Amino acid sequence: MKRLRWPGRMPVDPYILLLLGTVGLAALFPAHGSAADVASGASTAAIAFLFFLYGARLSTREAMDGLKHWRLHVTVLVCTFVVFPLLGLAARGLVPVLLTDPLYQGLLFLTLVPSTIQSSIAFTSIARGNVPAAICAGSFSSLVGIVVTPLLAAALLGGSGGGFSADSVVQIVLQLLVPFVAGQLLRRWIGAFVTRHKKVLGLVDRGSILLVVYTAFSEGMNRGIWHQVGAVRLGGLLVVEAVLLAVMLTLTWYGGKALRFDRGDRVAIQFAGSKKSLASGLPMASVLFGAHASLAVLPLMLFHQMQLMVCAVIAKRRARDPMDPASAQADDRAAATA
Repeated sequence: MKRLRWPGRMPVDPYILLLLGTVGLAALFPAHGSAADVASGASTAAIAFLFFLYGARLSTREAMDGLKHWRLHVTVLVCTFVVFPLLGLAARGLVPVLLTDPLYQGLLFLTLVPSTIQSSIAFTSIARGNVPAAICAGSFSSLVGIVVTPLLAAALLGGSGGGFSADSVVQIVLQLLVPFVAGQLLRRWIGAFVTRHKKVLGLVDRGSILLVVYTAFSEGMNRGIWHQVGAVRLGGLLVVEAVLLAVMLTLTWYGGKALRFDRGDRVAIQFAGSKKSLASGLPMASVLFGAHASLAVLPLMLFHQMQLMVCAVIAKRRARDPMDPASAQADDRAAATA
């Protein structure tokens, strides 16, 4: 497998700049009246299409093959959907000293979303880790998150999560799960088309998320909820997120060692188990939080950029680590079969 490259300098995701630009556009020109209704309907359709594409892209064979390394995948899932949420619940004690209640709800939601796929693979490759395991771990996390994230949100956020209610679980099923399953069922016929037009459909993905962000922040502007956030609160949020990321990076690395994983697997566990997916989280927040989605996604957007910058540094340092014989042999086998 050809190793994925990452920029030499600390990365600033250009897509984050687009997201911030979309937020600014919504602040200056929020959609009102019938325009807001049109934007909301388009956002709903875009989210459904987004998850339809997710289903069409996921190779069922690769997912089943990945089950052979079940201990690693269970470890990543526990980090993503158990350890992260427990830390999120512990952060409740920071309200109102560092966080407002709406920002805390967004932080807690951040801890519930699935792991990333693309950046986990990229960082694992740079650090000379188990890339196939990272691919499967990220895919499993995204798949499981479609079901588990709404259920965790129902249990942990309840009626306090802005506009969240039990009905949101039904919305998730109809708007996210059903399109995803439809994509999987139709993959046999459309999989080749999706693969051939990967770049174009990738632009559709990102455009859909930008539309979701614009709709959510427009609604937030119309309701005046941005008056709840100030520079001091944002600073407090960044400190909390930095601590959260540091704790998860430490737990995933040394936890993997305690569980007797080899170096390559520990690298995959660290990068897949310590990150959260912006691509999955933004559409879910739009469905779950409705008018309050703008504040709910703010912690996730900030955490996303932070994890890219920190993990880029760690991956480069891991690349200089001496490799144990077992990891070196596994790395050679992966390169030979790629």
